[in-house]
Amino acid sequence: MILTSPRLTDGQRIPPEFAFCIPHPTRHVALSQNRNPPLIWREVPEGTRSLALLCVDPDVPSVGDDVNRPDRTVPADLPRADFYHWVLVDLPPSLNGVEEGAFSKQVTPRGKTGPAAPLGARQGLNDYTGWFARDQDMRGEYFGYDGPCPPWNDAREHRYRFTVYALNVDSLPVQGGFTGPQALAAMEGHILAQASLTVTYTLNPALLG
Repeated sequence: MILTSPRLTDGQRIPPEFAFCIPHPTRHVALSQNRNPPLIWREVPEGTRSLALLCVDPDVPSVGDDVNRPDRTVPADLPRADFYHWVLVDLPPSLNGVEEGAFSKQVTPRGKTGPAAPLGARQGLNDYTGWFARDQDMRGEYFGYDGPCPPWNDAREHRYRFTVYALNVDSLPVQGGFTGPQALAAMEGHILAQASLTVTYTLNPALLG
């Protein structure tokens, strides 16, 4: 399989309209358009019965003590963890891509609804669900796509890996508010092929140049 996008270039920064936040000169960050990017895939193998799509940031700080603190910097060598931005399953096997903004067009405080999604698919919870759990204005269940918003004081530029999976099952055996790790576990033994596209993003003025 091959995964491409008319708006994303592998190894380059994601355009800001696909991010959750953009840099702000006095408040560090501001909300962005938060549109899901367009993606195109081809060479789906015979026997594919459904498709799944995940977006994960593998560069999230494993310890949050320094995150977004004006007197500190998140060290580049700090151990990192995964943060899921998009968990989408049960896409029809005849589909060859997703259109820009089809699954997300803006930031939705307290999260978009789910698991029902366009095209007869189902969307799981992304990790903003946990991130905003203590925020009175933003907490809720964040289904579907929500784009990048890495710490604005992180010395490491984050990567965002979009991966499409061709599966030999009609529907992935996950229910309700399932997560990225749960979807990946359910895919085990059912993946016929997969393809990835990785982009980067930062809100750190020192890295923006």
